[in-house]
Amino acid sequence: MRKTTEDRLVFALALVISGFVSGFSGSVSSAAAVPLLDPQETHLSGLVQLTQGGENAEAYWSPDGRELSFQSTRPPYGCDQIFRMTADSAAQPSLVSTGKGRTTCAYFTADAKRILYSSTHHAGDACPTPPDRSQGYVWPIDPNFEIWSALPDGSDLRRVTDNRAYDAESTVCATDGSVVFTSDRHGDLDLYVMTADGKDVKRLTEAPGYDGGAFFSNDCKKVVWRASRPAGTDLDDYRRLLAQGLVRPTKLEIWVADLAGGALRNARPVTSLGAASFAPSFFPSGERVLFSSNYGDPKGREFDLWAVNVDGSALERITYSPGFDGFPLFSPDGTRLAFSSNRNQGAPGETNVFVAEWLGTAEERRYLKDVAWLADDAREGRGIGTQGLAEASRYLEGRFKEMGIEPAGDDGTWFQSFDAPVAVEAKRADLVVDGQPVARAEFEPAAFSSSISTAEAEIVTAGYGVTAPELEVDDYKGVDAKGKIVVVRRFVPGDEKFKDEANERRYGDLRYKAWNAREHGAVGLIVVDLPVVAEGTEVPGEAPLPALKVDSGLSLATGDAGIPVVTLSRAAGTPLFTGSQSPGNHRASIAVELVHRSEKAVNVVGVIRAGQNTGKNRLPGAVLVGAHYDHIGLGDGGTSLSPDLHEPHNGADDNASGTAALLDVARRLAEHRAELHRDVYLVAFSGEEMGVLGSTAFTRHPTGGARMDDLVAMLNMDMVGRLRGNALSVLGADSAEEWRDLVAPACKKAELACTLGGDGYGPSDQYPFYAAGVPVLHFFTGTHEDYHKASDDTGKINAEGGVRVASLVAVLAESLAARPERLTYQSLPAPTPRGDARSMGASLGTVPDYAGDGRPGLLLSGVRAGGSAEQAGVQRGDLIVELAGTEIRDIHDFMYVLRRSKPGEAATIVVVREGKRIPLKVTFGVSRGMR
Repeated sequence: MRKTTEDRLVFALALVISGFVSGFSGSVSSAAAVPLLDPQETHLSGLVQLTQGGENAEAYWSPDGRELSFQSTRPPYGCDQIFRMTADSAAQPSLVSTGKGRTTCAYFTADAKRILYSSTHHAGDACPTPPDRSQGYVWPIDPNFEIWSALPDGSDLRRVTDNRAYDAESTVCATDGSVVFTSDRHGDLDLYVMTADGKDVKRLTEAPGYDGGAFFSNDCKKVVWRASRPAGTDLDDYRRLLAQGLVRPTKLEIWVADLAGGALRNARPVTSLGAASFAPSFFPSGERVLFSSNYGDPKGREFDLWAVNVDGSALERITYSPGFDGFPLFSPDGTRLAFSSNRNQGAPGETNVFVAEWLGTAEERRYLKDVAWLADDAREGRGIGTQGLAEASRYLEGRFKEMGIEPAGDDGTWFQSFDAPVAVEAKRADLVVDGQPVARAEFEPAAFSSSISTAEAEIVTAGYGVTAPELEVDDYKGVDAKGKIVVVRRFVPGDEKFKDEANERRYGDLRYKAWNAREHGAVGLIVVDLPVVAEGTEVPGEAPLPALKVDSGLSLATGDAGIPVVTLSRAAGTPLFTGSQSPGNHRASIAVELVHRSEKAVNVVGVIRAGQNTGKNRLPGAVLVGAHYDHIGLGDGGTSLSPDLHEPHNGADDNASGTAALLDVARRLAEHRAELHRDVYLVAFSGEEMGVLGSTAFTRHPTGGARMDDLVAMLNMDMVGRLRGNALSVLGADSAEEWRDLVAPACKKAELACTLGGDGYGPSDQYPFYAAGVPVLHFFTGTHEDYHKASDDTGKINAEGGVRVASLVAVLAESLAARPERLTYQSLPAPTPRGDARSMGASLGTVPDYAGDGRPGLLLSGVRAGGSAEQAGVQRGDLIVELAGTEIRDIHDFMYVLRRSKPGEAATIVVVREGKRIPLKVTFGVSRGMR
């Protein structure tokens, strides 16, 4: 809330000096006199000056972090007008306001489509008259200030408030678009909240005194503002001036409160500095506040940025440059700070807008440095087989060494190696139809096609290749497919039965079509994108042939289909459905030989040995803390959600954030190694994106003296770099009886709003450990629109949040290493598998091993206690090769059999155990999301 050119300078440099006038002789007038950043300003880096000359302040970010709105007095305008500009260069600002009257406090709406600001232009074109300063330094409370809304280019101006009262200082909630603002409509200067269109206005404060300059936390569950609470003669003076439309901001403190249901709860002062403190805003976590204050300057002229926890602790000075620094506001991603300053002045009285990179604490800087290194373009997205991933493994080795951690990999090294699939190539792919070879460009073998196989037979067609009794669809009805090569249409029919996404995915799955063909006795499958459409309806364009490549989600658990499978172009495949010959007269031969190529990948394994190595103080067992450091490379493996971009998918959150947190946990525990009573293993897993390969390898062959039956717990951090609203998901809380009693108080102490729940399953590295009987926790700050996209980059990481998560995990690991009692493992039903298949029908209570071991079949990580499989004698480590008379080559085959089976039916399950085929009688149970 600043009114005239004189007000701005006075406020900036001597807010509490009564009667102070324009022309501060101590202001910086030479760019060479003082460096742009003072050496003590260690939280700031890469400072960029966005405006050049004049009086510019109150710069507020657009939701995407690309622009800033701000107010400025510059020719030809005699007082503040609203502008916007890009946030990364000194580009020419664009006028948003009308150029008439006086404006203040501009803020983008939550959807970025409009800008809110306060203006007096409706009351007259001229700038309002400055206040009479005979009563000392006072602010005018102009009743002509109303809140307006316009498009970013200033057009479509709309009035939001309309009353004879001061309505200004508005900011916007990022989640629902509501607006908090200051008004004297009830006779005092109070905070109010309203919807974006000015409706449903609610008063938030009522205590006598000035309340203003409020900001929401990122989750809008808290509000921070500046306030005065005068008493005695000061209160009398406040009321006397307010009756004249004036206020004297003698002392302002920073306040915070919770916001719920349109009301403030637990309102309390954060500061008690006895100074002029103003312009507060939250850190991304919502647990710390930035503000400007002249605290500590006896003359009241030196305004700097300060930070303080919401409980009033840890007061910290941020800036040291002479003169004024104010209006600090973090960018939406928490990585940059915009503020106003008169550093680098070209003339006395100038105030400019600056943006700097925020470096945070030493821990945050170290954390962000690790994330930035791992998520650099030079790491090539850390895909399996890339040089970047190999470099990352050596980087982690070096960081562990720096901390004095012992190697615990293979043969005393830091690395545990395992095979990971990286490519599949067609050594031979021949297709002959009716005696004529089909050009190689016209067809593509499927990655799951049986290899080193040839099928030659008569062709039969079977519609879309779907057998779905529940939909009353059977494309094989009346079709004798035994010993034949079946031709089917790609995808699913366009009728209502397949509008459901689950049905579309399930029955359009090429792997399902191959299985169904094999079940009907086919010796080969040809798939053609030739949809059936209604007469007069345009046929959709042809989809590209599926590329022959390893899917990032394809693990060794996925075997081949048992028959050769190819996808054929529409041009070459159409005659197989229509033409001069009947379909039964066509013949084909398919010959496919695939070569699957694997690369060696490595886990990076270290251990901190218990400080008490002998005697009663050393406890049996060990704790393991892990995170995966691989990602999806250039996005070519099939799991990219921006697949058209052939560029590094850097995975800053997924999972450079968890790896950096692992390093921070390691550092913290290494510093307290003498207090550990159990060993703590620290493992950076690879191959997670390929199907938790690295963590599975560790559970099968623990290194460094670890034993699976000896692990007390496994703590996993995957995607912990986007803490928002202080909310942390702690998954796996149901994997041990004691977790809730241990985790909840630790979260409370760390001031993290933890949501606890869930079993130990899920697509991350805790899964193989839970399946092996180890209690687990998975820490996760939530998904976002950059997941598995090239846009998941370092600039969007909340380093403060990542460090806080690491701190929590370190505390839990240390407590587990000191706790004499072991946790009580709880076995829970397994969820549905990832991919197209959705569990339905019957179940056995099995826990698949998604990494497999290369043999055809379904390897089991475990069986659910009391489930059908356990009752039948199935054990962890068994390889299922047959179920209900159907050969099982991988998890897809297994799920297809379960889907068609019914609870209560008896069947034979054949497992391979220690090299022997063992048939067992099993009764299917009811599916409740388990297998």
